[in-house]
Amino acid sequence: MSSYVKRFLIGRPLKSHEAGEQKLNKTKALAILSSDALSSVAYGPEQILLVLMTVSAAAFWYSIPIAVGVLVLLIALILSYRQIIFAYPHGGGAYVVSKENLGKYAGLVAGGSLLVDYILTVAVSVSAGTDAITSAFPSLHPYNVPIAIGFVLIITLLNLRGVTESASVLAYPVYLFVLALFILIGVGLYRIATGQVSPELHTSVGTPVAGISLFLLLRAFSSGSSALTGVEAISNAIPNFKSPAPNNAAKTLMAMGGLLALLFSGIVLLAYYYGVTPRAEVTVVSQIAEETFGRSWMYFFIQGTTALILILAANTGYSAFPLLAVNLAKDKFIPRMFTVRGDRLGYSNGIISLGVLSILLIIAFEGQTEHLIPLYAVGVFIPFTLSQTGMMLKWIRQKPEGWLLKLIINTTGAVISFIVAMMFFLTKFAQVWPVLIFLPLIILLFYRIRKHYDAVADQLRLTTCEPPLPIEGNVVILPVAGITHVVENSLNYAKSLSPHQIIAVYVPFEREEEVVFEKKWEAWQPDIRLVTLYSPYRSIIHPLSKFIDTVQRKAQESDYQVTVMIPQFIPKKGWHNILHNQSSLLIRAHLLYRRNVIVTTVPYHLKK
Repeated sequence: MSSYVKRFLIGRPLKSHEAGEQKLNKTKALAILSSDALSSVAYGPEQILLVLMTVSAAAFWYSIPIAVGVLVLLIALILSYRQIIFAYPHGGGAYVVSKENLGKYAGLVAGGSLLVDYILTVAVSVSAGTDAITSAFPSLHPYNVPIAIGFVLIITLLNLRGVTESASVLAYPVYLFVLALFILIGVGLYRIATGQVSPELHTSVGTPVAGISLFLLLRAFSSGSSALTGVEAISNAIPNFKSPAPNNAAKTLMAMGGLLALLFSGIVLLAYYYGVTPRAEVTVVSQIAEETFGRSWMYFFIQGTTALILILAANTGYSAFPLLAVNLAKDKFIPRMFTVRGDRLGYSNGIISLGVLSILLIIAFEGQTEHLIPLYAVGVFIPFTLSQTGMMLKWIRQKPEGWLLKLIINTTGAVISFIVAMMFFLTKFAQVWPVLIFLPLIILLFYRIRKHYDAVADQLRLTTCEPPLPIEGNVVILPVAGITHVVENSLNYAKSLSPHQIIAVYVPFEREEEVVFEKKWEAWQPDIRLVTLYSPYRSIIHPLSKFIDTVQRKAQESDYQVTVMIPQFIPKKGWHNILHNQSSLLIRAHLLYRRNVIVTTVPYHLKK
């Protein structure tokens, strides 16, 4: 039954050679990998205004020069990541760049930051999208968390169906959002140009404002820079592109940068000219759309597409997180299960893990986007800074043709990214302090996992592992619960192996049971030794374990191997298992961790 449900939800399995068909062209890749960056225009400008509002509405004109600063950073990052794409065409982004140029631990800081950032990408995007929906329909506000969780489950399911299939479904809403915002910006600028927007709604650029400081402007700049989250996703996901992957990825990155610059600038300008003030339950984009079109169908179209892209921006995380996890898993810093492709050739373990962790985060923060954005943004700018610094060292060491210009580009990106990251720590420490705790913990976890894998490899290597102990014979211990076909089947199998000795073990809870069973066994199998272990405390595992230890110690003296052979009947239908106490499974689970004891199960399949 479960396999049919899985086929219905995920689709038929794909063969390994069909992996090439799961690659993305530039059109689909722009929609899937740029949705995070493009969606951030729905909350990036708002973050600037929230900081300036602490002074007064008169300070809103500063959003214009701040937006220019954000665009300068965007240009530096786009050019920098374009260089990373060609320098590291196999993907990995900030993790690979930092590891190869700054060392293992810098790579782990970048990788750990990005892993957490992609989880935050999903949580922030879906929470922001839910906010857009509840802005249009306030009656849904109490249900923010359940709505957000529902959207995460849907996107997870789409990604489990495969990269191209999810891209085919999710591309349309992204391009509809871009179209809707271009219409909004175009109509808004036309209204401003034709004098339909009152100049009294905003203060003139250059108006002196009491209380403004450089520190506050830097704080607003760092908050607005949250609009640049997701810029690195394309460099992480190069393997998802059709050939030639680096060229297609670079063109997609440039297209994303152009669209992001236009949309971000347009929203900032309209917010300034309209004199929009951020409000708790109505987003800035919602206010601009309502001011431009009223509560018409166009307003709901803009709100609908904004909500969709904010939700679908989570897909950037689903595209990049599994590939980053693959790189970390190949280097043995996270479990190897992340390198395994699922039925639809996607890295399904990474997809499912991302979905589960995102839901936990949404529940923990109760879907409050403003509480997640600072943590989200600082998690981006740490790997931004490390990757740009790594590229600086790469150009200085290798000095390829045109390296000086490349060095200037990466240096600019590194300096600005570092300033933004520091501003987050200085101005929003109360919200971003968890980074200082979970990042060292993640790196410690990476280290412990790698240490485990190295230890396992060392122990399994033929040249270094201990020589196997000699085996002169085998002693079989057979736990029995009665005289049945299941026990008979196991005994016949044990006899076929010609062991040195077979010992049947029965654990009675009453003395009367012990006497009765011994008589029955003597009549049924007189040639097989029976040991009864009376258990007054009704435990099977404890007396059985003590007996096995005793036999094992004696067997070891004569170089004999102890094998515990567990009889187990298998019901015809799976649900029948819940009707039985599963003692054999408990015994096996307990004994698996015993050294020098082999545990084997002899199944007996029931027919009805």
